[in-house]
Amino acid sequence: MNRRDFLKALSAAALLPACGPTQRLFAEDRKRTNFVFFLVDDLGWTDLGCFGSTFYETPNVDRLAAGSMRFTNAYAACPVCSPTRASIMTGKYPARLRTTDYFGAPQPDTVGRRWPKSRPLLPARYRNRLPLEEVTLAEAFKSNGYATFFAGKWHLGPEGYFPEDQGFDVNKGGIERGGPYGGNKYFSPYGNPRLSDGPAGEHLPDRLATETCRFIEAHQEEPFLAYLAFYSVHTPLMARADLKAKYEKQATQVVHEGPAWGQEGSRKVRLVQDHAVYAGMVEAMDQAVGKVLDTLDALDLTDDTIIFFMSDNGGLSTSEGHPTSNLPLRAGKGWLYEGGIREPMMVRWPGVAPAGSVCSEPVISTDFYPTMLEMAGVPARPGQHMDGRSMVPLLKQRGPGKTRAIYWHYPHYGNQGGSPGGAVRLGDYKLIEFYEDNHIELYNLKDDLGEQHDLAATMPQKAAELRQMLHAWRADVGAAMPSLNPNATNKT
Repeated sequence: MNRRDFLKALSAAALLPACGPTQRLFAEDRKRTNFVFFLVDDLGWTDLGCFGSTFYETPNVDRLAAGSMRFTNAYAACPVCSPTRASIMTGKYPARLRTTDYFGAPQPDTVGRRWPKSRPLLPARYRNRLPLEEVTLAEAFKSNGYATFFAGKWHLGPEGYFPEDQGFDVNKGGIERGGPYGGNKYFSPYGNPRLSDGPAGEHLPDRLATETCRFIEAHQEEPFLAYLAFYSVHTPLMARADLKAKYEKQATQVVHEGPAWGQEGSRKVRLVQDHAVYAGMVEAMDQAVGKVLDTLDALDLTDDTIIFFMSDNGGLSTSEGHPTSNLPLRAGKGWLYEGGIREPMMVRWPGVAPAGSVCSEPVISTDFYPTMLEMAGVPARPGQHMDGRSMVPLLKQRGPGKTRAIYWHYPHYGNQGGSPGGAVRLGDYKLIEFYEDNHIELYNLKDDLGEQHDLAATMPQKAAELRQMLHAWRADVGAAMPSLNPNATNKT
C-alpha cells in the first residue's frame, strides 16, 4: 500500500469508534477485506445446480456455494432489472428513488407510441437514471481507500451517469443498454463504447471475467471492490456453438413428468428446463465465475475476499423465447409472484459464514449496502441505505433478529405479461395488490410456495393487516402510482 492510500485509510479509520474493525486491522498492519460481487441478469431461482437444476451445469457456482452461506429466501427489489440494480447501489427501495421500471420503458406521456397504450392504466412516471446525488456503494468504498471496478451491464442511465460517474475507477462495458445489443451482441465485435473489441468471435462473458481478473491482479496489494454484472443470461438468446450442441443432445434425454407448458394470465409459461441455448448461456456464465475464483486462488486472495452472488430479477419464463422454468415458483420476470422476484443468492465470507450453510431468513437487494459497509468497517453517512438491513448477524448465525416486512412496488405493465401492482411479505404471508382493479391475493409461502391457493377471502383480517401495511409504506416512501388511461380500450 502506498503512502497516499495508507493516509486515506488511516483517516477513514479515525472516524470509527475505538477498537472498530478497520482501525484494529490497520493497527496490526493487515490488509483490509476485498469484495467481489457477481450479479447475473435474468437468472432464475432454480437455474443453478446448487439451487436445484438438473439440466443446467454450473460446477463453478456450485463450488462457490459449497464455501458460502446460501440464502433461500432472497429477493430482488423489483421484478425487472434497473430498479434492482439501483437498489443495490443505494440501499434504497426503487419506490423511494422513483426508479421503478427498467430504464427505457414507456413513460405515461410516451405510452401512446408503445404497446401498453390501450391498457386501463397509464404507468407511473419514473426516473430513467440513477441520481448523481445518491452516495453509491462504489462511492462509499472509493472514499474509504478501495480501488473500485465495474464490468458488464449497467443500465442505470445515459452517458454522464455511467459507472465512472458513480464511484467506479474502471468501467468495462457498462453503458445505458439493457443488453448486448451492439455489434455481434454476445460475440466480438461488441459495438460497445466502454469495451474495446477483442478478436473476432471472442465471447462476452469470458471477456468480462478476464477484465475482472486483470483488475484483481493489478490491485492485489490494496483493498478492492470488483463488481461483475453479467449481461448474461439476458436476451438475445445466443450461446457458443459447442455449448449449444452439448445441451441440444442433453435435451433429448429430459423426461417431462408433467406438462411442458402452462398458462399465466394471457401468456404461456415454460414449465420444464430444456432450452439448449439458454443452458449454454448459463454454463458460459458459470465458466466466467470460475475464471475469477481461480484467479483469487492463484493470487492467494481467497481468504481475504468476500464474494456475493445474486440475480437481478426472476428467470424469463413467460415471454421473449420463454427460455427457462422457475418451478416450483409461479411465473417469472416481470411478475410479482415469487418467480419474478425470488433469486439465487449466496455469500462467501471465509472464516465467518459457515461453508455450506443455508439461511432461510427473507432478505432483499437493499440489504447488500449496509452489509458490505459493516463487513469493511466503512462508516455510513446519514440518510444512506435507508431501506437495507445488514445481513452480518445472519452470516454470523446470531439469529434472524426482529421480523420485518419487505415490500415491492411495480406500477407498470411488464413486457412479460405482468400488470401494475405492489406486494408485501411479512413472515410466511405475502399479499399482492393489483392496481388495475385493486383486487388482492394472499398466500402462505411456507405451505404454498407456488402461490396456487389465494387466502384473501378465507383470512380477511390477515389480508387487511398486510394491505394496510402496504399502503402505509407507499405513503412513507412517496411511491408514484399509475393513473387512469383515458384512451384505454383493453379493460382487462
